[in-house]
Amino acid sequence: MPSAQLPRAVFAMDPVHLPLLFPSPLVTRLQQSAEIDPALVVSDFTDPAASSALAGAEILITGWGCPRLDPDILDATPRLRTVLHAAGSVRSLVGEALWSRGVTVSSAVTGNAVPVAEYTLAMILLAGKDAFVHRERFRRTHAQPTPAETATTGNLGRRVGVIGASRVGRRLLELLRPFDFEVLLHDPYVDAAEAVELGAQLLSLEDLLRHSDIVSLHAPDIPETRHMLDRARLALIRDGGVLINTSRGALVDHSALTDELVSGRLHAVLDVTEPEPLPAGSPLYRLPNVFLTPHIAGSLGNELERLGRIVVEELERLADGLPLAHEVRHADLARVA
Repeated sequence: MPSAQLPRAVFAMDPVHLPLLFPSPLVTRLQQSAEIDPALVVSDFTDPAASSALAGAEILITGWGCPRLDPDILDATPRLRTVLHAAGSVRSLVGEALWSRGVTVSSAVTGNAVPVAEYTLAMILLAGKDAFVHRERFRRTHAQPTPAETATTGNLGRRVGVIGASRVGRRLLELLRPFDFEVLLHDPYVDAAEAVELGAQLLSLEDLLRHSDIVSLHAPDIPETRHMLDRARLALIRDGGVLINTSRGALVDHSALTDELVSGRLHAVLDVTEPEPLPAGSPLYRLPNVFLTPHIAGSLGNELERLGRIVVEELERLADGLPLAHEVRHADLARVA
């Protein structure tokens, strides 16, 4: 195809992310399907140096650091017809103005789900072995645990409750299949037959919390799920139970969770919190029953290339006149992250 016929595309993100998202081989593939300048990465749509490129852009390749595509930004991109998002959720990126213009949106969220599910599986396995408890005890005592101290340790038959058959939730359910877990699922959009196909038993949220040894959150951050694990529901988790949150901090009432963790009744693996990060004085930084990480479950480092590859494949589909494989529809936003 002659280069004059290629659609014009512009990168719109924090430039720091570009080299990992789009290493040289992927940039070469991009340039076979679109006119794009890899040296131009827009994070400020009011920058005069970018105005000409934005005015001609039919495709925006966005990522972390791209401002919300509100009407003033859309005015700078009058020819825009497609947004290919090299990250996860587009909720904070796109607004009504973009949808009303009929712009097509695609997201690499399925690629971002992979490392989140892998991280969660690792934490489930470690939690089932009481690895965090034994590590803290070993640091204090320098002694091997006694049989009494390992009597409840192990992953055989451990009941894992997955809240949310999201992309991450479904990937996690796949990863759990080879292990000897009893897997429980809560999702209001899944019926019992589909849950069985996913390898889980469908329960109400309350019953899942009552019957799980380990609870893992994978629901979207929408108004209906804010503080879905409130004080009353956290109290349903059995003594010694583990809560894993790699979704969003807003799904949990953190005041109630902090009380449960300070008391020692529950354990937690928290990659996300509310607020994020927690205040410096939060007891969660110091508690031996809390494993706290700084939002690292999603794509980092060399995992970012997976997101770039998804975007390149989407652009190639457009060039071939094929439908997008990862299109995000306006109606989907009411119930997805």
